[in-house]
Amino acid sequence: MGHRRCRYCEKLFPPSKFQPRQAVCSEAGCQRKRRTDYHKEKLASDPEYREGCRDSPRKWRSRNPNYWKQYRQKHPAAAEQNRQQQKLRDQKRKLCNLANNTSAPDLKYSAAKVWLIGSGAAHLANNNSALAQVWVIETLPPQRLPPASSCKQHPAGLVADPAA
Repeated sequence: MGHRRCRYCEKLFPPSKFQPRQAVCSEAGCQRKRRTDYHKEKLASDPEYREGCRDSPRKWRSRNPNYWKQYRQKHPAAAEQNRQQQKLRDQKRKLCNLANNTSAPDLKYSAAKVWLIGSGAAHLANNNSALAQVWVIETLPPQRLPPASSCKQHPAGLVADPAA
């Protein structure tokens, strides 16, 4: 029996004597792709299979109604990590909803440039408004010197400037 070329990685492999029509090597990644492709094809072509796949999680949840509550109680670190990831997903969704949105009613012109940096910036395209934390720091006005006193009004104890 000769060697065959794997459909996914294109490496040569000896086919199994028990599966003479084998078209995919035994590498874990290639087998995973083969199973995924089969599943997608079966979902598209077989209505009973599709219904079984759709109903399976529903049946499991009805048999195990408290699973997630118990899991979160037993694994608080995982629950906290999920909360943080959900916050990021929510932020991403908000950023996606802002894409191409220029309808903000109370914009004020600013000559400043703002550079949006961070994980959320990669998901923006053609956007002129986005959620961001911006710190506006105003410069202090120059300190004003007290006005020069006129020659008629001298504060007590001060001598008038002879050059004035």
